[in-house]
Amino acid sequence: MNISNVTAKAIMFHRNGTMSVKLSDGRTITVPLAWYPRLLKAKPAARRNWEISAAGRGIHWPDADEDLSIDGLLRGEPSPEYRRNRNFKTKHFHHELRP
Repeated sequence: MNISNVTAKAIMFHRNGTMSVKLSDGRTITVPLAWYPRLLKAKPAARRNWEISAAGRGIHWPDADEDLSIDGLLRGEPSPEYRRNRNFKTKHFHHELRP
């Protein structure tokens, strides 16, 4: 399958503070939810309400006002909001991933 045709097929949020995105090519990407502060703060119902956007190359959460690209997920890039806010990273990132 051509990488440019890869889309999200399912999204799961885990109790350990991670989010997994199942891709159409069979891979599953798991990332820290803390990388996406809007999703981290969103209620579970808002997290479940997602749709494919950007000609299949993105994921949109209308209730959380969050958009992620498949390419960004594949590169392991946290959101710009997360990268700008060092306080957030220090305060929440490690806490969210503790067993």
